[in-house]
Amino acid sequence: MRRLAQTLAKRALQAKSRASSSSSAAAAPCLTHTPSSTTTKAPAMSPNSPQEANGSKRNLSSSIVWSPPITVDNINPQVLACEYAVRGEIVAHAERLQHKLLHNPSTLPFNELIYCNIGNPQSLGQQPITFFREVAALCDYPGLLDKDETHGIFSSDSIARAEKIINSIPGRATGAYSHSKGVKALRATIAEGIERRDGYPSDPEDIFLTDGASPGVHMMMQLTIRNQQDGIMCPIPQYPLYSASIALHDGTLVPYYLDESTGWGLDVSELKSRLQAATAAGINVRALVVINPGNPTGQVLSEQNQQSIVQFCKDENLLLLADEVYQENVYVDNKKFTSFKKIARSMGYTEKDFSLVSFHSISKGYYGECGRRGGYMEVTGLDSEVKDQIYKVASVNLCSNISGQIMMSLVMNPPKVGDESFELYTNERDGILSSLGRRAKMLAEALNKLEGVTCNEAEGAMYLFPRIELPEGAIKAAKAAGMVPDTFYCRRLLDATGIVVVPGSGFRQVPGTWHFRITILPPEDKMPSIITKLSTFHERFMQEFQP
Repeated sequence: MRRLAQTLAKRALQAKSRASSSSSAAAAPCLTHTPSSTTTKAPAMSPNSPQEANGSKRNLSSSIVWSPPITVDNINPQVLACEYAVRGEIVAHAERLQHKLLHNPSTLPFNELIYCNIGNPQSLGQQPITFFREVAALCDYPGLLDKDETHGIFSSDSIARAEKIINSIPGRATGAYSHSKGVKALRATIAEGIERRDGYPSDPEDIFLTDGASPGVHMMMQLTIRNQQDGIMCPIPQYPLYSASIALHDGTLVPYYLDESTGWGLDVSELKSRLQAATAAGINVRALVVINPGNPTGQVLSEQNQQSIVQFCKDENLLLLADEVYQENVYVDNKKFTSFKKIARSMGYTEKDFSLVSFHSISKGYYGECGRRGGYMEVTGLDSEVKDQIYKVASVNLCSNISGQIMMSLVMNPPKVGDESFELYTNERDGILSSLGRRAKMLAEALNKLEGVTCNEAEGAMYLFPRIELPEGAIKAAKAAGMVPDTFYCRRLLDATGIVVVPGSGFRQVPGTWHFRITILPPEDKMPSIITKLSTFHERFMQEFQP
């Protein structure tokens, strides 16, 4: 494209030279800009044209290929550096295959795509919680509250909750803007839920309601990172939101590695070593990210481990960023979720001497309301001037959506004993979580039976992160195809079975190791057939590349 532009520009100069020799009037080339899909020459002007006759500059026959003012060569380099593998090249290829399934299905060896790449429960058939949806429906259409028949369709506690919520919203309308932190009454309700969970006070003014947890993470990265010398410590493997947001804000990711051999354990000696190395390299480490339960690794931290992490942050004066969106997803009897706020308060640290930002979301847990985009961050241990700056940034986006705010308040305050909906709610919640636990165990056991595959148990979250020992032949074939080896494996898996997973390289991993992330979300009755497809593919793949 550049060579063509240079050639056309040269021709324009030649035209100018010819015109100068035939006219005393100064002739200037006029470039005709056209869409990049076409190349149009300006009409050649007659020597007796009116413009030439009166001595004005004339348009010369010349043309270049139009290029938009913003191209991949001149956009913000931080955008180019940002990567998000969960919806990366494997998913892009899956979308092309989906097109084939619709228009030419006989060309593929499968009849459906199974999206195991992302924690999107309802897209794979998980049913929403009835109480949550009843309240949401009534809030979206408050006219139903005035109809007699509503009491025969909706539970009494969902009606009462909806009336309370809708009366707290400006204009009694979910389509209205709210306060930039979120509706005050909903923040107060969420603070009450945090207090019940932790046993320690929560201030509604510390809570910022967001469209899922991700905007809160972005806001904190924007606040914390000043330049490339500012570092954020992140677990490896990590959820790509963190590497992407750090790149977008031009910071430096300081990795600390989870120990796969101990069930993805987090050793504080690793944190200290990585911090020292980063400091020696001139990086000013400002914050530590901890994901608990882990994504993509599924581990649940012990309280003792959490205490050592809190003490590390206190000793090193680091902001602790606690990603706790999977707090309801714990599947083992010997582990439980405990918030970092509860840990810090139990150690005697308060708002005045420990900095912590905790993130939660309606997208995970047993509710899986991903598309509603609701979440919060609780900001503690930062002074009021800093919180004012966070509020200013939140105000730029006006507010998060009110439907998501409502759902977040319901997640933190579900039906209680004595409420009409309590029994149904409990049955739905427990049924979903127990099924997820069975699916996690079933899939891990199957993966561990495969040649060259080892997989830690999923104690929590929604994923498994198996390690695969790829034959040298497969690694060479991947290199020849211009792919990272685990991407090559995932691409072949997709082409053979329709199963969409994410290469471990998208989450980062110990150099020389290969993994993939797979969700445990497909319906329980479909899991055996998925396991069969995966196992058959893996066996054939390993045979193909054995020496």
